[in-house]
Amino acid sequence: MTTRCAVFGTGSWGTAFAMILADAGCEVNLWGRRQEVVDAINGTRTNPWYHPDIELPPGVTATTDPAKAAAEAEFTVLTVPSQTLRANLTEWAPLLAKDTVLVSLMKGVEVGTAKLMSEVIGEVAGVPDDRIAVVSGPNLAPEIVRRQPAASVVACTDPEVGRRLQTACLTGYFRPYTITDVVGAELGGAVKNVIGLAVGIADGMGLGDNTKASLITRGLAETTRLGLAMGADAHTFAGLAGMGDLVATCSSPLSRNHTFGTNLGRGMSLDEAIAATRQTAEGVKSCVSVLDLAQRHGVDMPITATVVDIVHGGKSPQTALKELMGRSAKPERR
Repeated sequence: MTTRCAVFGTGSWGTAFAMILADAGCEVNLWGRRQEVVDAINGTRTNPWYHPDIELPPGVTATTDPAKAAAEAEFTVLTVPSQTLRANLTEWAPLLAKDTVLVSLMKGVEVGTAKLMSEVIGEVAGVPDDRIAVVSGPNLAPEIVRRQPAASVVACTDPEVGRRLQTACLTGYFRPYTITDVVGAELGGAVKNVIGLAVGIADGMGLGDNTKASLITRGLAETTRLGLAMGADAHTFAGLAGMGDLVATCSSPLSRNHTFGTNLGRGMSLDEAIAATRQTAEGVKSCVSVLDLAQRHGVDMPITATVVDIVHGGKSPQTALKELMGRSAKPERR
């Protein structure tokens, strides 16, 4: 039987993942808020707002009706901005198919509660952990829609559910691996956006590869410290959801967070950088909630704190860099 999937969100990654699912043989119904986007997907088979040159497979259709999108879906994929998840899912939860697996593509931490997206899903939808999965990794959507090879991880506490989702999104160009470490996969995806902002700021300031390599490496170290404090598996951060996603975000001009940081490093204000980036850079809001989460667990995250100072505290990148480099010396493994 054909696997039916619902994808809530017609943005860049939501559209790309719908294509992956359809290429893997699934029947996919995309939900979008805007009628003109839905009409374009159903009519021209393209999403002109995000991937205008890419024809979507026949297995993808779109609707503005959340009930129609959710009907009989074995997997319900959520790919909206992380800070809007709670409000959106509150509306959608009564419409979800019985026993559907809720799949998060979102890479953020909720502001105010410091909750991971899987925690928000469980709380709002009232589903157990074994019906929540996370897909994370180095997944730059503009490359994936061109069917360039990429790998990712499917994380679920229930290995069998993870294997079912793995099969549903396995194609000749998209290779998912399974893990059971949901917390590690989510933290890797959320914190890499913050480190991506830091590397982008450094690039915008004209700093070199030594700076970039140092920020990536120490950024991974503070991500791992937080993950271990929250019960994650250290190996996750050396894999696709950790180092893999971090490298892609920190090195690619396709990364929204890197681009946003570069604009800040070149002297743009926060409002100017928001206007220039246009699409959601999750790290801009999540840096505050990641730092909140770290403080709740007593974990030192100096790069994250520096990003918060620059993005939301109005501190100049030059001053922030001087303070970061002026921290007291200490052993590397700390």
